[in-house]
Parts: sequence; structure tokens; C-alpha cells
Amino acid sequence: MKIAPIDIPEPSVPPSLVHCRDLVVGYAGTPMLPPVTVQVRPRELWAVFGPNGSGKSTVLRTILGILPPVSGDYICHAQSLGYVPQRNEIDPAIPARVIDMVRAGVERNWSFISPMWTWRRREAIDDALGDTHIRQLTKEPWTHLSEGQKQRVLMAQALAGNPQLLVLDEPTSAMDVHAERSIFALLDELRRRRSLGVMVVGHNLGVLARFATHALFVDKDQAAVAAGPVREVVGGSAFVERFGRGVADTLGPANAT
Repeated sequence: MKIAPIDIPEPSVPPSLVHCRDLVVGYAGTPMLPPVTVQVRPRELWAVFGPNGSGKSTVLRTILGILPPVSGDYICHAQSLGYVPQRNEIDPAIPARVIDMVRAGVERNWSFISPMWTWRRREAIDDALGDTHIRQLTKEPWTHLSEGQKQRVLMAQALAGNPQLLVLDEPTSAMDVHAERSIFALLDELRRRRSLGVMVVGHNLGVLARFATHALFVDKDQAAVAAGPVREVVGGSAFVERFGRGVADTLGPANAT
């Protein structure tokens, strides 16, 4: 008896949410960095890092569409994008409760003609509060929160819009190491639970290497860019030239899934 071979399909690769190919960022047509090629897919956590003033925020703003690229290709396939700004961009004395802040994340999609909108809106807000573990804080004033709690509120605000891609600009600045690890552990949890693509600017190399799946290293002074799986970037020549082989060897392994 002859048995026909069974065709086993190749594992599918999720489509990219953002695809930058030979993207050159800068101001007024003047390049700041070498070309950047990056593909961000669902369930990937990309750490964007480099020395102070290296061009991290410029890359982020270009990807967000705030700044036009100098040249290259940029395609955003994500149907929705959530942006979490630095906390110092939020008025520290804003007279709002946590629930008010999170509601603001869905107000832009409000519509009179959607009969299901009220229900969907409440569900999105409740999911965002639950996924960031701040349901118990809903009635708390913004001014009473710790830095870590404020960061979770801003993340919930972005998540209330049900984004496919979440972008965060230095979410752990002015935090102690424990709070910083807690925020990155939450990002790791969110990208798995919600199948999110995540891009986050950060500075703590140990925390980034522990929780990120991929990395984008930029260094304006050395005219260097490196992108890919975090282990490859941390072990690459651009990183080693800036931080040294010892630092590369001591950083922990990246997430594999």
C-alpha cells in the first residue's frame, strides 16, 4: 500500500505592523542617522535605545508620522496605533481621576450613529483597566498617584483605543529599578495577551535585554544603526564599539516568544 506524503504547511509569519526600509531620519532634509530597516510584527517588543541625544526620539517621531522622513520607505499596516508620551508632558496638576484619563483614550472614536458604541466603549475601558491592573484606582485623582501608577494609567489610556501597535517614549524615566522592571514585565504581558506590537524607548540596558524580543540601537555620534533580534544587536559590532564587550557579555538573554 502506497501512502501519499502529507504536506505540512510552513509556519506562517505574522504580517508586519510597521515596515521601514532604508528609512533616513533627520530634520529639514538633513540626515541624522544611517538608513534604518525595521519590521515590527505582532507580539514583538522592540527596544529603541542609544546614548543621550543619539536620535531615538527622532526615529520614534518619524515612525509615528510626526516628522517626515528624509528618504526611504515607510509603511504602517497597523489599523490603529497607541502612543504613550513621557509623563512630564502631562500637566502634573491635571484635575482628573484615573477613569477620566482612561476614558479619553476612546473619546476620539465616539459616534452618535453606532448603537453598540456605549457597550463597546465600556468594555474597552474595562479591559484596559484590567490589563494594566489598575481597576482599584479608577476613582483616584491623578495627583495622588505614584510615578509607576501614572505610567499604567497612560498605558491604559492608549490601550482603550484597542491599538495593534503600542509606542512608548521613555515610560520608566524617574523610576526606581523595581518600578521599571514592573512596567517592562507588564509590557511583556500585554504584547503576549493582546498580540500587540510594542516599540519602547529606554535606557536601562539590563531591563531592555531581559524583556525585549528585538532592538533598534541608534548612535548619532558614531553614525551607527543596528536592528534585529536583541541578542544579535547586543552582540553586534556597533553595540560593542559603544559599550564594550564586557557589557554585551553580561546582559541577559532576550525573550524568545
